[in-house]
Amino acid sequence: MKPSTEQLAALSADTRTGPVVMLNLVKFRDTPEARAEYQEYSKGFVPLLKRCGGTILWAGDVTGIAIGEAGRDAVLVRYPRRQDFVDTMNSPEYAAINDHREAGLAKHVILPIRETYSKLTS
Repeated sequence: MKPSTEQLAALSADTRTGPVVMLNLVKFRDTPEARAEYQEYSKGFVPLLKRCGGTILWAGDVTGIAIGEAGRDAVLVRYPRRQDFVDTMNSPEYAAINDHREAGLAKHVILPIRETYSKLTS
């Protein structure tokens, strides 16, 4: 569940400028303490996110299946730049809290996304 060196290098090398939204798809472990572990991670992560000027745009529980597989909750996190995400992932402060994330989650996928819909409607 950790980003590979290659994945972080690709994000660093990406020449797109401006903000990036990271779509986080998470699946919690099936243990009583899983959500508490993730909450502990979140307490440490939010200050790191704010430090780089980022913000959580939305978080929610999946309530059903429209298409595809079940079992994922979602979080949208906005970073001012892709490099801010990379710097956060590589920071010693992140390393200090990441064990809580891994203890709480069975799966975690993070996808960088950029807005395209507004371009289609204008």
